[in-house]
Amino acid sequence: MLENRKAVIFDLDGTLVDSMWMWREIDIEFLSGKGIVIPEDIQDFQDELEGMGFTETAVFFKKRFRIPDSIEDIKNTWILMAEDKYSTQVPLKPGAGELLDMLKKRNFQIGISSSNSTELIRTVLEAHEIEDYFGCITTCCQVPAGKPAPDVYLETAKGLGIAPEDCLVFEDVPMGILAGKRAGMKVCAVDDKFSRNQEKEKRKLADWYIQDYYEVLRECL
Repeated sequence: MLENRKAVIFDLDGTLVDSMWMWREIDIEFLSGKGIVIPEDIQDFQDELEGMGFTETAVFFKKRFRIPDSIEDIKNTWILMAEDKYSTQVPLKPGAGELLDMLKKRNFQIGISSSNSTELIRTVLEAHEIEDYFGCITTCCQVPAGKPAPDVYLETAKGLGIAPEDCLVFEDVPMGILAGKRAGMKVCAVDDKFSRNQEKEKRKLADWYIQDYYEVLRECL
């Protein structure tokens, strides 16, 4: 899948790092702390948030639950709640570190296109000492539209100086896969516990599907 590619762009949560469990906990803790009834099916609720940027998600929460806090206050609260977890409890997905090493040695450009905040992306990259691998990091808050629009992937490709058709994307959810495909890129879907109910759709949308990054490394031997 890396043949004829010049750049690899990763989504962050659920793709490069195993962090989706954490956001479920934060959603529950945040809403409970404000005396708000948790949505009966938390999985369906989180699926509804799929692809939204950090600011867009805050706007959604504020309107959906009639939260009086400002958008910036909601975002800052989430950042404070997540920082420690990203620093100490969120691991890389299996094989991710080894794949980054291999890509760097083979002179691939590497980027991140994420719906998360810049602050939290930096926090988890620094925790794993991998921030220097990435030539461009773009969030959905920096572009006109979040996933499934292609904007965030196109902006990262632009920042890396690589044509979209020469990029490979790794993604864990359908909205992200669609964003990569709409950007004109090849997309590999990554297995994740929290999107396993969407596996059939992920396989249909993506060019490849992997259980972990060791599959990619074995292909490159």
